[in-house]
Amino acid sequence: MTRSVLAITDIRPAYTAQLAKRYDLHRYDQIDDKAAFLDRMGDKITAVVTSARFGLSVDLMGRLPNLEVITSFGVGYDQIDLEACRARGIRVSITPDILTDDVADTAIMLMHATLRKLVAGDDWARSGKWASVGPMALTRSVRGKKLGIVGLGRIGQAIASRAAPSGLEIGYFGRNPKPVDYRFFDRLTDLATWADILMLSCPGGPATEGIINADVLAALGENGFVINVARGSVIDEPALIKALETRRIAGAGLDVFYNEPNMDRAFAAFENVVLYPHHASGTVETRDAMAQLVVDNLDAWDTRGELITPVA
Repeated sequence: MTRSVLAITDIRPAYTAQLAKRYDLHRYDQIDDKAAFLDRMGDKITAVVTSARFGLSVDLMGRLPNLEVITSFGVGYDQIDLEACRARGIRVSITPDILTDDVADTAIMLMHATLRKLVAGDDWARSGKWASVGPMALTRSVRGKKLGIVGLGRIGQAIASRAAPSGLEIGYFGRNPKPVDYRFFDRLTDLATWADILMLSCPGGPATEGIINADVLAALGENGFVINVARGSVIDEPALIKALETRRIAGAGLDVFYNEPNMDRAFAAFENVVLYPHHASGTVETRDAMAQLVVDNLDAWDTRGELITPVA
């Protein structure tokens, strides 16, 4: 019998089409009367395809009594209750490693763009200010700065490996020291006091919610910069906006926001902030590879009863 699969979102059209050929696929995002669908089909769904953005709510999970497996597009799983999954024996997979390089590249791009005011410089040239006003104001060099990385996992280490050739001294904050040559800090405020640039690459979820708060930003200081490629929830956004408004920090480069895609519009008013629409992994090559791994995980579960990249 063909497995019934519920897709919370379209991972990539070509790969969603692959799933539709192999399985009895239902697009939850395209169903108008979701309650009626769940009444009719909820007990038939044995697999869910989702993404880090949408996850799977506990309420929806509760309407799927025979759910066996969740395959998610992305590395974050803070929108999936792993404890609830473990309690029911539901297996969960993500798509790690594939997006590490693109996210790390974007983190370095945001860092340089923020300190060198790339967006403001583009406007200076494009608008004609260069000709009518003269040279734009001087910017800040990355070389010689101290980079404090919050979360030295796969992506954090990839960022560090790219930062070192740019002449940055590297320190990091995490739960435990790692076998690396970078300086370890066990207090986030100490890292912020030491650093010129605070780079966020830690997981989201309750454990890290709002850890970059007013105290951390005050410790970073008026010459410090924040770069976030982690999750919007990691930063206390009102505190960050206040720090930017009052020039308590020098600037920020942000790929992620608390209420995506409806980010706080206050960020758009700051010339010392570079914005990116949660697109660090947004290349054709990486997103295709991620989608293929979602398909492969579900295929491995269907044929061998195992997952290639499980987290639960």
